[in-house]
Amino acid sequence: MSSPTTAITGEILIGQRAVDNGQRTLNAVNPATGETLSPSFAQAGAAEVDEACALAWEAFDAYRETSLEDRARFLEAIGDQIMKLGQPLVDRAVAETALPAARIEGERARTVGQLRLFAQVVRAGEFLDVRVDPAMPDRQPLPRPDLRLRNIALGPVAVFGASNFPLAFSVAGGDTAAALAAGCPVVVKGHPAHPGTGELVGRAIQAAARECGMPDGVFSLLLGGIETGASLVRDERIKAVGFTGSRAGGLALVDAASKRREPIPVFAEMSSINPVFLFPAALAARAEDLGKAFVASLTMGSGQFCTNPGIVVALESPDLDRFLKAADAALSAHVPSAMLTPGIHGAYEKGVKALESAEGVKVCGRGGAGEGPNRGRAALFSTSISNFLEQESLQQEVFGSSSMVVRCKSVDDMRDIAEHIEGQLTVTLHLDEADYELARGLVPVLERKAGRILANGWPTGVEVAHAMVHGGPFPATSDSRFTSVGTLAIRRFLRPVSYQALPAQLLPEALRPENLKRVPRLEDGKRLLP
Repeated sequence: MSSPTTAITGEILIGQRAVDNGQRTLNAVNPATGETLSPSFAQAGAAEVDEACALAWEAFDAYRETSLEDRARFLEAIGDQIMKLGQPLVDRAVAETALPAARIEGERARTVGQLRLFAQVVRAGEFLDVRVDPAMPDRQPLPRPDLRLRNIALGPVAVFGASNFPLAFSVAGGDTAAALAAGCPVVVKGHPAHPGTGELVGRAIQAAARECGMPDGVFSLLLGGIETGASLVRDERIKAVGFTGSRAGGLALVDAASKRREPIPVFAEMSSINPVFLFPAALAARAEDLGKAFVASLTMGSGQFCTNPGIVVALESPDLDRFLKAADAALSAHVPSAMLTPGIHGAYEKGVKALESAEGVKVCGRGGAGEGPNRGRAALFSTSISNFLEQESLQQEVFGSSSMVVRCKSVDDMRDIAEHIEGQLTVTLHLDEADYELARGLVPVLERKAGRILANGWPTGVEVAHAMVHGGPFPATSDSRFTSVGTLAIRRFLRPVSYQALPAQLLPEALRPENLKRVPRLEDGKRLLP
């Protein structure tokens, strides 16, 4: 197995080629020091977008019909090539994001683990959802024709890398892994905050594609600004979009996709404040421990997680005061690290200042200032339920280590908040057995509001697993039926096709009579395994 290069050239990756169009207008910046990093990176224009999309379309029919084993090996080979990049990948990601090396190493393991998990999904073949209703020529009053169904890939997918996960939600992240597993070529628009990290991973995917004999256009990596992304979404050869980022960015892509001659789905993960409900018995039993653990979750990664606990809902009580006192102490001891980009830091500071000056809002704790640029001081606020419900601005996400405690008078107030909030990625319940009856009436509301409901934990940290949902009603995502994490993510990039009375010679391989026993299937209403 050959190794990918660890040299960073700043070129655009289109299929197996590296392209320099002379438009080297982007440099990465180390957010911890303000240092400009080399090299300068070429930004893709209309010609490069067209070439990448044309190659992806040319590769589509061949790639979607690769054998399940070949496709699984390709996904595993990408993971192997990423690991072979070694320390240079970690070092570059640290320099471009100011995230600690241990975080990058953990994220690399998650990225490779996602690829290997999707390889297992592909080999198992269940995602094809094969169904067969055999012909019934003698059925009265009408015969039934032979019907066979499978899922096929949607087409080339545009993936937008995220700012806060330079590996796991980026060039070879979950969207790319799910799309490739489904049989879709991928054109990635890399995030401009970590272009060197993206190029290294892109070259690893190129190396895996060469090793596995994949079609040339199965993968491309473009850098560029808003117009590059818009051109990619508007290209008629792109059939779906995967995005993780701001609400404004996600809605702009949804709008562009909806105005095409052929509208396409945009699977956008956007905005969530991830409410935490503290029930009375749990708060009475462990208020101090909950306060400390809450701050640990709030400040993890400088609060730059989409599952950051942005509001806490609890009954006004001495126990809540104990929680706030413990949280204040933990915040005071917290020294912030640099945020991911100057832009993210600026938006955080603006959001915190708006909360500080909002009517009826009290500052309950602030973190340390830290040394160096782009340090966001953690902030904890509180307000009454009436004030929270009256001021819509208090319910908006502030991306970073900021959270709002909403003081309630009754459990009915807690339910009112649950009914009032927008769609969420997560909702957390802290409760003891004595709280179960109080929580019982809240759970049906939360099912309507969130993609994941968790008890006695914290929302930061998303397990990559078969039963995970990382999605939720708008504005958490643009389509609440799907997840961007876990094996169900493959469903975003598939659609069903039914074949009626086709001769066996014209059926796809998986549906031919001699091959049916090799895949899981629903045959005449009965679930059968290989």
